[in-house]
Amino acid sequence: MQKLPNIRVIVLGLIRSADRIFVSECEDPVKQDTFYRALGGGIEFGEHSIDAVQREFQEEIQAELTNIKYLACLENFFIFNGQAGHELIQLYQCDFVDSKFYQLESLDFADGDGEHTAFWMPIDRFRSGELRLVPEQFIDYCEG
Repeated sequence: MQKLPNIRVIVLGLIRSADRIFVSECEDPVKQDTFYRALGGGIEFGEHSIDAVQREFQEEIQAELTNIKYLACLENFFIFNGQAGHELIQLYQCDFVDSKFYQLESLDFADGDGEHTAFWMPIDRFRSGELRLVPEQFIDYCEG
């Protein structure tokens, strides 16, 4: 019997500052496509999603979060690196505890997928279609 791919359950943290959001730059090597995504990651078995968002930011960029507010559950179907994917995303709006994160030009970090860079990007660059934000419905939550 063929094993079916799993649905991945993840958490993402939406952090805004004025007209900007904090996102990670990613690359699909097969499509040779650059896209952007909020920071976050997988929810571990037995872990509450609010705890997962805090853990992921701590692990990836050593940042503590505050003002954490649940926004929505998003469903995302996609193709990445030539493979079909399906994820359920628990989306949280949050802020950094340490104000130094709001002053960063960029921040390099490593996670299970490799090396990444996070930036503050103007929301208008995604809304105009100049840059691609994933999942697509994420943009609906970026208004202040």
